[in-house]
Amino acid sequence: RAAARLRALLEILPEDTFDNAILDDVVLVDDAALGLKAPEEAFVARRGDAVVAAMLPVRVPDGYSGEIRLVLGLRPDGSIVGVRTLEHRETPGLGDKIELRKSDWILGFEGRGLGDPPAADWAVRKDGGAFDAFTGATITPRAVVGGIYRALDWFEREGRQELFGSDAAMESTGQ
Repeated sequence: RAAARLRALLEILPEDTFDNAILDDVVLVDDAALGLKAPEEAFVARRGDAVVAAMLPVRVPDGYSGEIRLVLGLRPDGSIVGVRTLEHRETPGLGDKIELRKSDWILGFEGRGLGDPPAADWAVRKDGGAFDAFTGATITPRAVVGGIYRALDWFEREGRQELFGSDAAMESTGQ
């Protein structure tokens, strides 16, 4: 599990974009908005004294075949660096398209944030939202989109400060 998490972190944020020991720069997070049942490690990437990103654990409980585990990379401004699927039990050939090795669907979140798209559009197209689903598999993408949105909302409300401290929170709001 640790090796899979490290691979996913480095897919989202290549090693040349940070210079700290990311696996040692840890903040424990524990919030229902992230779907967590117990505290888990979030990793903070830095370049010099500047925070580059945080890698959050996200547990999505309502996939078609149960729990989906993601890692979500966020910049201090709340925009998504990337998302990768760590674990799932979704149907092969349908719901497993949340894996990058099966489909590039998960890349559609990169660069997005709470305002992009607007809150009402953080849903799959079938539900009137901005995100595609897979033919024959709407439940899985619906769950992932919802889980990512809840994590972004948590980050905006309290996570930025929890992960980066008050300086980063003020910088991101222009104060």
